[in-house]
Amino acid sequence: MKDRKIKKVLVANRGEIAIRICRAIHEEGLKAVAIYETPDQESRHIREADESIWIGDGPRKDYLNIDKVIWAAKKTECQAIHPGYGFLAENPNLAKACEEESIIFIGPEYKAVKDLGDKTISRAIAEKASIPVIPGSGILPVENTMEKALQYVKKHGFPVMLKAVAGGGGRGIRKINSEQELIQQLPMAEKEALSAFGDGRLYIEKEITKPRHIEVQILADHYGNIVHLGTRDCSIQRRHQKLVEIAPAMLNPELEKNICESAVRFATVSGYKNAGTVEFLVDQENNFYFLEINTRLQVEHTVTELVTGIDIVRRQIRIAEDMKLDIKQDDIICKGFAIEMRINAEDPKRDFAPESGKFISVYQSPGGPGIRLDGTVYQGYKIPKEYDSLLVKLSVYGFDWQEVTSRAARALKTFVIVGPKTTIPFYLRLMEDREFLEGKFDTNYIDRHPELFDYKPLEREEAKIAKLIAEIHHKKYNPFAM
Repeated sequence: MKDRKIKKVLVANRGEIAIRICRAIHEEGLKAVAIYETPDQESRHIREADESIWIGDGPRKDYLNIDKVIWAAKKTECQAIHPGYGFLAENPNLAKACEEESIIFIGPEYKAVKDLGDKTISRAIAEKASIPVIPGSGILPVENTMEKALQYVKKHGFPVMLKAVAGGGGRGIRKINSEQELIQQLPMAEKEALSAFGDGRLYIEKEITKPRHIEVQILADHYGNIVHLGTRDCSIQRRHQKLVEIAPAMLNPELEKNICESAVRFATVSGYKNAGTVEFLVDQENNFYFLEINTRLQVEHTVTELVTGIDIVRRQIRIAEDMKLDIKQDDIICKGFAIEMRINAEDPKRDFAPESGKFISVYQSPGGPGIRLDGTVYQGYKIPKEYDSLLVKLSVYGFDWQEVTSRAARALKTFVIVGPKTTIPFYLRLMEDREFLEGKFDTNYIDRHPELFDYKPLEREEAKIAKLIAEIHHKKYNPFAM
């Protein structure tokens, strides 16, 4: 084992994931530095770090400014940067800037982030690794994009998925059902891809009907050691954004073995290092297809940690320090089941519209066996308009599927958030759904179950009492005692 290179880590992120990373840094015996924009000056992630540094008024633009992030790392004498997820996590230029400034990037190398962020390159690697891929068009040429797109759909038919080459995490994807839709949507998709990712190139893939979205967590060190940490099912989504994640995915043993081995082969062929997630679609006949690789920590890494007992973030840090993996494939045993639910400040009844700008007057979190919370929210917290709507991730563990679903329902029933509308009542309906309890779900699940949105707003007695107390405290008198 080489001497430690890292004493202090800059966390180039905010909110719950910044807190999560700070905890792992501290458990490794290292110091953590938080960055923040002006709207985040009261954020909890600042208090979780050993020190913090302001990088600008924002919003968002300074968290996305590589020069400022590098400046902050050098100013605070950090030897490493952890990008978390979102923001700069999949921007190869941050990894490149770290290399140029002799700062350790806690993630894969610049070339891997750059190449594997290109969906056509990662697809070619999958083919080289003998992994099935979805029939696709390849990158549509800039000079005659529409002509080539029409040629593809005439050969393969509809529906198809129109995707941005530089997209990821559910962004830059459009389902196209007809030639008329393609003609209308393609120019808009080009403009949006250029605006969102700085790359307007597109490609087309044949849509897999009612697939399951399965992913495999991998860890790879610099000595050729690669392990997988089992599967996750991320099929329950809205607008290609995940809502519920389950580990392990309930696959037949042979299919699970083939998918996990394919993920390791992909990492081997691509020369991947650090933590990553190889994603697949599984059709109704149990055929699986490579989808993409995420070259970063995933939001849903918590469920894998619960069923394996392995701290993924601490392994990321150790790999970045050039340590060998301390676990072998035979050491990894997935026990039980875990479910993660993203408790967002959103109104599911209004197409998950955000509830930003509201205050949380009452916050009462669940506890007990098998409950994990990763969040930044607290009583009195104002939901920022400038950032995403995630309040807290509720992760639940159980010895078997029945235990984890009943425990999740119990946790949701005792979770009190007063102020904004949240996704809690939606998840409560989900935990009662027969198909969900039978472990039957796919990416069309929400579309097929409109009854999940048929619920009455929850306001339990303890929430009413707490709300009254908060109002009395604010107004200095009891408005109901007059």
